[in-house]
Amino acid sequence: MKKGLLTGLLLAGTGILSAQLKSSYNHHEAFALNFYKEQGNDVRAADGTPGPKYWQNTNDYKIEVSLDDVNHSIEGSVTIKYTNNSTQHLDFLWLQLDQNAYDLKSKAIATTSIGGSRYENKNFTEGGYKIRSVEISSNGKNFAGAEYYINDSRMQILLPAGLKANGGTMNIKIAYGYVIPEFGSDRTGRMNTKNGWIYNIAQWFPRMAVYDNLRGWNNLPYLGSGEFYLDYGNYDYSITVPASHIVVGSGELLNPKEVLTATQLQRWNEAVNSEKTVMLRTAEEVTESSSRPAKDKLTWKFRCHNTRDVAFASSKAFVWDAARINLQDGKRALAMSAYQAEVGGDSAWGRSTEYVKGAVEFYSKHLYNYPYPMAVNVAGNIGGMEYPGIVFCGYKAKRGSLWGVTNHEFGHIWFPMIIGTNEREFAWMDEGFNTFVNRLADASFNNGEYSNNRAMDLKTAAKTYAGLGEGIYNSTHTLNERHLGSLAYYKPSVGLDMLRNVVLGKDRFDKAFHYYFQKWAFKHPTSYDFFRAMENYAGEDLAWFWRGWFLNDWKIDMAVEDVSRADVKDNNKGSIITLVNLGQMPMPVPLQVTFEDGEIMQLDLPVEVWQRGPVWKVKIANAKTIIRVQIDPKGQIADIDTNNNKWTSQ
Repeated sequence: MKKGLLTGLLLAGTGILSAQLKSSYNHHEAFALNFYKEQGNDVRAADGTPGPKYWQNTNDYKIEVSLDDVNHSIEGSVTIKYTNNSTQHLDFLWLQLDQNAYDLKSKAIATTSIGGSRYENKNFTEGGYKIRSVEISSNGKNFAGAEYYINDSRMQILLPAGLKANGGTMNIKIAYGYVIPEFGSDRTGRMNTKNGWIYNIAQWFPRMAVYDNLRGWNNLPYLGSGEFYLDYGNYDYSITVPASHIVVGSGELLNPKEVLTATQLQRWNEAVNSEKTVMLRTAEEVTESSSRPAKDKLTWKFRCHNTRDVAFASSKAFVWDAARINLQDGKRALAMSAYQAEVGGDSAWGRSTEYVKGAVEFYSKHLYNYPYPMAVNVAGNIGGMEYPGIVFCGYKAKRGSLWGVTNHEFGHIWFPMIIGTNEREFAWMDEGFNTFVNRLADASFNNGEYSNNRAMDLKTAAKTYAGLGEGIYNSTHTLNERHLGSLAYYKPSVGLDMLRNVVLGKDRFDKAFHYYFQKWAFKHPTSYDFFRAMENYAGEDLAWFWRGWFLNDWKIDMAVEDVSRADVKDNNKGSIITLVNLGQMPMPVPLQVTFEDGEIMQLDLPVEVWQRGPVWKVKIANAKTIIRVQIDPKGQIADIDTNNNKWTSQ
């Protein structure tokens, strides 16, 4: 069949909606003015980029703790150098005490429904931080026994002399301890195996809350479902554990010669240059005492720079392997996996390092170079959770499910570890963006081995979203937990798919998306910064799209109402196709017209055809008989009713 050119096409004006179809569309609302309620300023420019006076505060951490694998506890201290880069003198500081969510008196426990939740831990009676002491110092003055108050998962420290703006610094030293929960909101915890406990340790030290130009201190409580919002800084941390343990963590291991056997060190050096996975500690060696140095305790030292957090895992049960990651500009990193012997093998965790390598190399090429020296995947009783340079994934995962969770959690290195959005308020800006790029990585890995891992039926998806009764742009804490997957992950991802495939086209979208990423790497963009950056780079007013898909729960429902002759007495005057927008949200209209002689005409109508109302008439200026009209022939739009997308003459 021959594809016809867009010749003889005339676009007619809007008409009056016929009696057959009822529309909920309001063009004045869809294309309303003043989408951006605030003007750009010196901190956040109107073009969606950081302004010339953009600032964010800096947190540098030195952490020294011991892990007790008998009492399942952490004990030690954290020293924080806090730099106030804001223009505001600060009289007090706020810190996050996330482990307090596991105190039975916490808001997290109180707000868990009687039906239960993946984030609950009602049966853990030893939860919460034990704060031993708090000391502060500034400008050479030490203030032992600082005045502080703890409210739920937050700590306020009062400053006797305040903290100066524009670069003032303060040192905070906190001695603390806590008992590690077995189930820590599917983000941290411990799991017993036949060869010993596996500890996945996160939210393990008091952390600074973010002070920004949007709301000052961001001190929402940690309730389990909402994730994190953190500033960037440099971390030096040391973990003292029984010598039988292997420890993996965020950043660079500083003392491998002190904590590895000679054989393990040799294998490590081999892995640094190997495209294939190298075993650092085999399953057979796990039960051999010779696979660990003959000492009582060892201290593992790590460093991670320009990061918003660190996490680690420790166990005497770990099988451990690694391989080289090839980054852009000739740079390298080391992929590695730590897991119990029971879940090894080529159908499961034996391929984990291959998956880590594949995901990290893909995102480094297409988004931004991976910023850490190591990328670690750890098996445990956590379904999937991400931290800078290290992720925790479910030990039961196999084949495509293990690739899927590994790919997803490492995708989070880019969203939100590099693009540091406020996850506690806007989960869709990390989960949705990440789900979107995950599908691109799925198609790329190993010649598409798992290309259908996250394949989405838009027809099914659209109907699912239509019945939720709440939209994307809501606080994570207010969403129905059953809707979190749809509204934080999949619906925003589908929105980006449509923006890329239908609204802007792949080339324009990819360039604008890359521009946004480069401008906001290691900074704190808001949703409106993203909206502005995409519009300004792509050169397109997209307020109608943001308003309909992200800010509101509007539905897409376009229909072919009728096809008729322009003049029943004269076929040479062509045909008229009547299109109707029945839903609240407008979209461009990819249209396919098939003629009786087999010719196919492809039309792409811009979204502006809906600017004056719900009806648009298209005149086809030739004498041929139309036998079929199809809206969205490629199935790239999440239309809630695809049955009315086509018209046939039969």
